[in-house]
Amino acid sequence: MADAPQKTTNEPLAGYVTVRGAREHNLQNVDVDIPRDALVVFTGVSGSGKSSLAFGTLYAEAQRRYLESVSPYARRLFHQMAVPEVDSINGLPPAVALQQQRGAPSTRSSVGSVTTLANLLRMLYSRAGDYPKGQSIVYAEGFSPNTPEGACPTCHGLGRVYEVTEQTMVPDPMLTIRERAIAAWPQAWGGQNQRDILVTLGYDVDTPWQDLPQKDRDWILFTDEQPVVPVYPGYSPAQTQRALKRQEPPNYMGTFTGVKRHVLHTFATTQSALMKKRVAQYMLSQECPTCHGKRLRREALAVTFAGLDIADFSRLPLKRLAEVLGPYAADKVLSKKAEAAAPEKAIVTQRIAADLGTRLAVLLDLGLGYLSLERGTPTLSPGELQRLRLATQLYSNLFGVVYVLDEPSAGLHPADTEALLTALAGLKRAGNSLFVVEHNLDVVRQADWLVDVGPQAGALGGRILYSGPPAGLAAVAESQTRRYLFDAAKPVLPVPRPATGWLQLRGVTRHNLSNLDVDFPLGVFTAVTGVSGSGKSSLVSQVLVELVAAQLGQALSAEDEEGDPLERAVPEATGGHLASGMAGIRRLVQVDQRPIGRTPRSNLATYTGLFDPVRQLFASTPAARQRRYDAGRFSFNVAKGRCENCQGEGFVMVELLFLPSVYAPCPVCHGARYNDKTLEIKYKDKSIADVLGLTVDDAWAFFIEETTVRRPLTVLRDVGLGYLRLGQPATELSGGEAQRVKLATELQRPARGHTLYVLDEPTTGLHPSDVERLLLQLNALVEAGNTVVVVEHEMRVIAAADWLIDIGPGAGDEGGKVVIAAPPAAVAGAPESRIAPYLARFLAG
Repeated sequence: MADAPQKTTNEPLAGYVTVRGAREHNLQNVDVDIPRDALVVFTGVSGSGKSSLAFGTLYAEAQRRYLESVSPYARRLFHQMAVPEVDSINGLPPAVALQQQRGAPSTRSSVGSVTTLANLLRMLYSRAGDYPKGQSIVYAEGFSPNTPEGACPTCHGLGRVYEVTEQTMVPDPMLTIRERAIAAWPQAWGGQNQRDILVTLGYDVDTPWQDLPQKDRDWILFTDEQPVVPVYPGYSPAQTQRALKRQEPPNYMGTFTGVKRHVLHTFATTQSALMKKRVAQYMLSQECPTCHGKRLRREALAVTFAGLDIADFSRLPLKRLAEVLGPYAADKVLSKKAEAAAPEKAIVTQRIAADLGTRLAVLLDLGLGYLSLERGTPTLSPGELQRLRLATQLYSNLFGVVYVLDEPSAGLHPADTEALLTALAGLKRAGNSLFVVEHNLDVVRQADWLVDVGPQAGALGGRILYSGPPAGLAAVAESQTRRYLFDAAKPVLPVPRPATGWLQLRGVTRHNLSNLDVDFPLGVFTAVTGVSGSGKSSLVSQVLVELVAAQLGQALSAEDEEGDPLERAVPEATGGHLASGMAGIRRLVQVDQRPIGRTPRSNLATYTGLFDPVRQLFASTPAARQRRYDAGRFSFNVAKGRCENCQGEGFVMVELLFLPSVYAPCPVCHGARYNDKTLEIKYKDKSIADVLGLTVDDAWAFFIEETTVRRPLTVLRDVGLGYLRLGQPATELSGGEAQRVKLATELQRPARGHTLYVLDEPTTGLHPSDVERLLLQLNALVEAGNTVVVVEHEMRVIAAADWLIDIGPGAGDEGGKVVIAAPPAAVAGAPESRIAPYLARFLAG
């Protein structure tokens, strides 16, 4: 790779992408020249502006140019990024973005659909499958549970049926109807209305449900009749009957709706996710009796290939799938007699099997052989999803494209990172450019070119500190990356802290974990390691959390419950039990990467709770007291304080014919979210909208005298989030940022001790300097008498732990066992551990 241009000019440079005047987010009008046909890695601390340059500027502009060539109608099918703030970009090829996006959870989205391998498999079964005698051909769409031709008619392709039963609608039959025995009815006026109607109809609402005649119970629950009757709210049953006899004018005429009808109708028609979630709890889920969970029509399931129907074939691990298809691809299965009898079938079999084999090889090279085609995308990590998308690009054979990747090593074991680097090298050899946002130093060291952004985050970042071959960064004193890439001192292993007890799990069974026994030390910092798919997240983030929560009577977080409840994967039963150790745990805190909110109304300030004392401060100002404004006045969710034009959103949606709707700042409040009267109230010369616009660092200085506000701000800074704005919408936060916001929210609470903190890859999206800050916080939790368990691949975290539990040795069926459980020094010398050589190399400096 050639050296960096000596200086930036306004003239385009041959072989380079030239960026002039980039101002997206915190970028400070930067100019930079980036080579094509190279592996370019963008580095810098979290929030420095590297993603704003790579995705917000370069990819956004490439997408904009491509969409200019597409018809206005077709553009509506794309999720369009905002037009970047930049003067000019020259030499930019077409771009493909591979980001860590999960999407709404749905059982209909799978590994097979993401990789398009499911399409090939359906063609294989349609054209080359073995049909029962006399059955006509089933076309490819007939093998898909997502089409009318293929979906099982009983469960509509979901694999499960949902029934509303007396037990689900009336969970406590000892209650009376007046005591709300019918839990499935609305809790407010709607439920009272139905109860009053039953009184008019002459049903007994004061006898325990279990003592009512079965015919009465069945009619109330299951009738499709909808009688309209007079309603006398507040009357006793006797008073109601007298009023009916006297034909007394009713308060209103009410329509009765059977409970089952109410549940199904509400689920099918409500626009409220909360209402849909509420009624879904009264629907009993069970395996479809027709397809037995295979989701397809009987005709499709009658067709086999290699002795398996398509559902069973899709359940095989990809590694096993490749082994089964290998002989067919090599044309070594069909006999000469069979080939002579059906030459077209033989050709189709060989060609489709060969194509499937080629595509599967790419997935195996990326370390994904433990997955199956039917594995639902909601169960995949963001890193696994990104590698699936990368595999699709690897066998697409595009040329002259820029691939923009967002931390492709996220969630990868060092062994899997090597496979990733090999794949990226293949894309580059094919004539493509790779622009990678990355913190992993193993990836950074393989770069042809580095673009280091910084030096700090937010307003203190946004400058190009260096753009050139990696070796040149050693001379840039301002760079935070330089310190870890070139000047890292040999790590010193801390003396492991002794455990105060042991949390013993026995008989753990989940995914590839089978009857596993494992002990977690209490009162120390434990890291759980293993290759991708080894079972570590199943053990820690699922089984450990579920068992401890059940023992504590603590409800698990439901923050990720979005999308249609019937479309979600069915949660698996927890196999295993806690044998001992719960006496040392009084509370469980799971800090994961699920979003902290689904709408822009949820933000950093509201989630952490720091907005409450801020609003109290504004309400206590003389001007606010004079006007009798309370703290609620300073919430953009309350009518009296918000801008009514945008309802406190700060923006309005503009509908465009044949184009995607666009969002523009509200013309009344200009994005402030509040009405003029509210904005007139100032605290130290700033309005409430001005405060929401401050970064955490700026707010920390602004509220220097307010301890109730400074406490949460201090913790947010300590976990490396000083660059975020207080009003930063939850929807703009990455998974790693959301996880650190949750951690900061927990850290600001009074220390209690005896709490189990469980974190799944907390270093995702973190620069090495931010990892050190995170470690300080985790160790502080342990020193306060708590237990910390993390699932991690980052060597700094692994080496700093008191105890390591290595799961493996491989992935899928080859994993699911405890390889070694010991302090880091002992694990580094264990020949059977996959993490050992990487840990030993790290400790050697």
